[in-house]
Amino acid sequence: MAMSVRTSTLTSPVPTNRLLLLAREAAPFVIAAVLLFVVAPSFLSDFRQNLLAKFLCYAILAIGIGLIWGYTGILSLGHGVWFGLGGYAMAMYMKLQASGDSIPDFMNWSGLESLPWFWAPFRHAWFALPMVMAGPGGLAVVLGHLGFRRRGEGAYFAILPQARPPLPSVFFVGQQKYTGGTNGLTNFDELFGMPLADESTQHTLYYITAGLVLVVYAAALWMTRSPFGRLLVAVRDDEDRVRFAGYNVGLIKALVFAVSAAMAGLAGALFVPQVGIISPANLGIVPSIEFVLLVAVGGRGSLMGAVIGAVVVSWTKSTLSESYPDTWSYFYGALFVGTVVLFPAGIVGFARRMRDEAAHRLGGRTAGVPAAALEGRPSDAR
Repeated sequence: MAMSVRTSTLTSPVPTNRLLLLAREAAPFVIAAVLLFVVAPSFLSDFRQNLLAKFLCYAILAIGIGLIWGYTGILSLGHGVWFGLGGYAMAMYMKLQASGDSIPDFMNWSGLESLPWFWAPFRHAWFALPMVMAGPGGLAVVLGHLGFRRRGEGAYFAILPQARPPLPSVFFVGQQKYTGGTNGLTNFDELFGMPLADESTQHTLYYITAGLVLVVYAAALWMTRSPFGRLLVAVRDDEDRVRFAGYNVGLIKALVFAVSAAMAGLAGALFVPQVGIISPANLGIVPSIEFVLLVAVGGRGSLMGAVIGAVVVSWTKSTLSESYPDTWSYFYGALFVGTVVLFPAGIVGFARRMRDEAAHRLGGRTAGVPAAALEGRPSDAR
């Protein structure tokens, strides 16, 4: 009997520490769910809630950028393309639903008499919805493989996409009879039978977007904690060593690039019904750079930092543009400069540094507590 009691005493800290780890992992989801599904709808007006839904779309895109930049070390300045392609896929479906049996209005104005063949499949949700992510993801894996197989990396890959965003934008503007030109696609009436003008529809879109933010975050977090995620970090820290170990580094980069592009496409698709328009301007280099800055402000080494950066920066931009319509861009630029100078690791990085400094000051008070228990991970003791 004494032996069994002793064994139970020795092994009890491990489950306890695992519970602490589980609680630590679940806490951000619980807090985010309460904020998004309870607090925000209770205190925000319909207009502000719609704005928040738009910012959450950017958060999904920022998670994808954080995945390839923070964990893989790939700086992409062309994610506006993937965002725009996902948005156009959703907009084509919605435009055909609004047009009924006839062709879209801008095609009539341009002299077309029948629906182009590549538009026809977008009449069906079973085709349009998968293309929201499959289109950008499939194109990204092809372009990524072509770029990475020749060991395109670092500044090379960061600069190369700057030449790519203008190409789709110019193409979409030039093909007005097929894409709507500079005006893009707009004048949507409904989505899956729900009138977009109804407040209930906007509330539904908000909850769907908030839920998908949590799903995408959980999926990205799972990926970073998986063996593939550890491989991504290894590629970031020492690519040559991973290559010498026998891994196809170009394929690994292409795959994570495709996943990130698919997330951007999903964000663009959610953006369209809430804003009511998608245009070639969304595919340009300026939005692409702004998307990267969202992650830089939040902290590129953290997926949560990407979400925080997207919401904080977007909300700040909206507030400044409302309060200072003539000079808001100067304050907006100062925000980025100040972040780089004062908080080079971003908001989350600064918070972690403050936490570590506080823990260091309190080190004497926690001298008898195992470090593993403080960090929320299983103890090494057996």
